[in-house]
Amino acid sequence: MITKKMEFSSKIAKYDNSTEEWSEIITPKGHLFDLRLKEVWRYRDLIFLFVKRDMASQYRQTILGPLWYLIQPVLTTIMFLIVFNKIAKIPTGHMPPVLFYMSGIAIWNYFSTCLNNTSATFVNNAGIFGKVYFPRLAMPLSNILSNVVKFLIQFGLVLIVYCYYVFTGQYTPHAEWNVLLIPVIVVTMAALGLSLGILISSLTTKYRDLTILISFGVQLLMYITPVVYPLSFLEQSKYKNLIEWNPLSPMVESFRYSLFGEGIFNLYFFGYSILFTLIIFFIAIVIFSRVERTFMDTV
Repeated sequence: MITKKMEFSSKIAKYDNSTEEWSEIITPKGHLFDLRLKEVWRYRDLIFLFVKRDMASQYRQTILGPLWYLIQPVLTTIMFLIVFNKIAKIPTGHMPPVLFYMSGIAIWNYFSTCLNNTSATFVNNAGIFGKVYFPRLAMPLSNILSNVVKFLIQFGLVLIVYCYYVFTGQYTPHAEWNVLLIPVIVVTMAALGLSLGILISSLTTKYRDLTILISFGVQLLMYITPVVYPLSFLEQSKYKNLIEWNPLSPMVESFRYSLFGEGIFNLYFFGYSILFTLIIFFIAIVIFSRVERTFMDTV
């Protein structure tokens, strides 16, 4: 009996003296600006898994599946042609109305989808956030990346229609080196959608009314952005300054300029949009980092 007790105590001593190596050590954030962005990079595989999940689940049990990525902008373009071009008689400059509307819809849909999906990050993912640890910023980033796929499909449709007009002689392209602006515009729109989305998601943990407001707020925002009308159409309007200082306006107008060489490209307002996005992005990341500590108590 004594021998067994000695053997047992020696095992305990051996276990106590052993050192365990941990693959991950979770510690509380030390200060407000402890953002841990390197940790997000280490979880990049998980982000891509979330992207695959979003792509697979969104159109599961649907008949047309990813074709809805094409159907939606086509139907919206037809509606814009009828309402704004035929009825309201709003000119689209030298551009064919179809190209004008489709290009505006493509870049606007990317921004609005990023904003809408990201704004519900905490509410929609409270279940998984309460069970598994991972950088919470990984979830909104996965939304941005999954929406890139949708944007590329719609952008490809714009290019197909663009080539049709060029090869049939209905439109002469003017874009040259301007196409180099497209990646900058897409990244800026993604960052702005992400920033505003996570700001709203941080507030919706306490104020659920914002989820209702955002649904039609984005639609109203489209009308103070030159999506259905060119910026040149407002030359004599008293609202031109309001539209120009909307940080989305230079991006949408520059997107058409980079593709077709048509529209207004103002380097001052273009730089203003980028600077505005960077400031909002930094503020949003800080607020998101602070809210994620306690959101499970209020969500």
